[in-house]
Amino acid sequence: MNIILLEHADWLDSDHVVLKDHRYMHLRDILKAAIGATLRVGLINGDVGSAEVISIDGSGARLRVTLDQAPPPRHPSDIVLALPRPKMLRRVLRTVAEMGVSTLHLIHSARVEKSYWQSPLLGPERIDSALRAGLERSADTRLPTVHLHPLFRPFVQDQLPDLMSDRDCWISHPGALDSLADQPNGGIIMLGPEGGFVPFEVELAQTQGARAVHLGARILSVDTAVAAALSQTMVRSN
Repeated sequence: MNIILLEHADWLDSDHVVLKDHRYMHLRDILKAAIGATLRVGLINGDVGSAEVISIDGSGARLRVTLDQAPPPRHPSDIVLALPRPKMLRRVLRTVAEMGVSTLHLIHSARVEKSYWQSPLLGPERIDSALRAGLERSADTRLPTVHLHPLFRPFVQDQLPDLMSDRDCWISHPGALDSLADQPNGGIIMLGPEGGFVPFEVELAQTQGARAVHLGARILSVDTAVAAALSQTMVRSN
C-alpha cells in the first residue's frame, strides 16, 4: 500500500480524519505507525498529500491531513476489453487502475463464455475493491469508470462511434500490419479474449472506423496484453 485512500465519511473536521477499518489495521500492524509518523494519503477521486498520526490506540487512528497535490496524470487511452476469465479479471482491474486508465469497457465476444457474465466479481463492490487495490499500489486516487456491455454488436454499432467521435480507435488483431506502438497519441484500445477477436468482430469494428494493430510478434495472455498495450501508449505519450 503506497497511499492510504480516504473517504469523505472519514473526516471529523476540515483537517482531521479517523480510521477504524482495514486501513487502521494496516497502519498499526504493517506500517507500525506511531504518533508523529507521516504518511502519504489521498482523498478518493481527489487530491493527494500527507497525514500525521496524532493518536492511535486499540480502536482506531486519528490523522491530521493536508491535501495539497494533484494526483498522477491520467493515461491517454481508454480500454475496451473482451471480458476475461473471472480469475484473471481482478488482475486486469488492478492493472487498469495502476496505469491511470479513466474508462474501461468490458464487452462480450464470440470467444467469451456467457457464464463469465454471471461472475460475482462483476458486482460493483468487487470491482471497486479491485480498482482500489490498484490505486493503493500506484499512489493514485481517481477510480476508473467501468462499463459492462454483454452484447458485442450493439456496443460496436451504437456506442463505439460516439466514444471515438473525437479520438482514434485501434483493435488488436494478430497479423495486422501496423503496430500499436507506432500510432498517434491517445485513443481507444480494443483488446480481445484468449484467442483474439474473430474476423467478423474485427471487420465490424473496422466499419465504424477502428484500425487493426498488433502488439508485437508474440501471442499474449489477456492480462499481459492489457499491460503491454498500456505501456506502449504510455511511453509514446511521454
